[in-house]
Amino acid sequence: MPSAPAQLAEPAPAKVNLTLRVVGRRPDGYHDLESLVAFARVGDRLDFTPGGALALAVRGPFAAAAGNLADNLVLKAARALARVADGLELGAFHLLKELPVAAGLGGGSADAAAALRLIVRANALAPDDPRLFAAARATGADVPVCLDPRPRVMRGVGEVLSAPLDLPPLPAVLVNPGVPLATKDVFAAYAGLASPSAAAFAATAMCFASVDAALDALAGGINDLQPAAIALCPQVAAALASLAATPGCRLARMSGSGATCFGLYASEQAAAAAAHALAAAHGGWWVRASMLG
Repeated sequence: MPSAPAQLAEPAPAKVNLTLRVVGRRPDGYHDLESLVAFARVGDRLDFTPGGALALAVRGPFAAAAGNLADNLVLKAARALARVADGLELGAFHLLKELPVAAGLGGGSADAAAALRLIVRANALAPDDPRLFAAARATGADVPVCLDPRPRVMRGVGEVLSAPLDLPPLPAVLVNPGVPLATKDVFAAYAGLASPSAAAFAATAMCFASVDAALDALAGGINDLQPAAIALCPQVAAALASLAATPGCRLARMSGSGATCFGLYASEQAAAAAAHALAAAHGGWWVRASMLG
């Protein structure tokens, strides 16, 4: 009797935009960005059982907010790779959804990237197969940077990636005030508030020799979308103020298009204490201490 297919698993870590500059607007209406991206040690998890029809089941605290299964980026990514790679064995995905949705953490993109990595493993494809990157680009702007979740700079609409950066692990607290923010709405609000930044942020030239050096360098960065997000969602300002008020917080900033904000600290102990205090004070918020890297 044949044995059951082995189940494979991949983490889908949260993507955090440590900096985000809007550097131009393209003829197609999309914006060119430059963002220094790191990944947290918290995120979703995707399991995969090869064989049979392509399928997806979602569970976890944010499963209900994940939307229509047919529109999920896990399935979109699998189909995109199947279109460019003949004869792939697909199968059933089970997603544990632990990241808030529409939160500026790239959760859906991280899930899609995890799905592509799982299909690569199940089909013995090379992890640098160019068809993998093509499928990632076809799935969504943030999927390519999530394929190999290491610190790097992403540019354009996410299709231009730097080599991985030697960023030291940064103690952090992630806070989401429980209000989803649609990226398109934040960009629309941004268009009414400001023009694109005149100069790109030279993240690749920053000094990351130590945690202190990295924190000092990051303080010179910005998230251009933060004022627009606050205009749409005042809870972002409240989350930033709460983070900044915790002992030892060196920097408080919004990630991506929000509403998740992060605080950076010099030590894991300071970050853990801040997360404990914030969770106690704001019972309706999603609060996690983590390391970014």
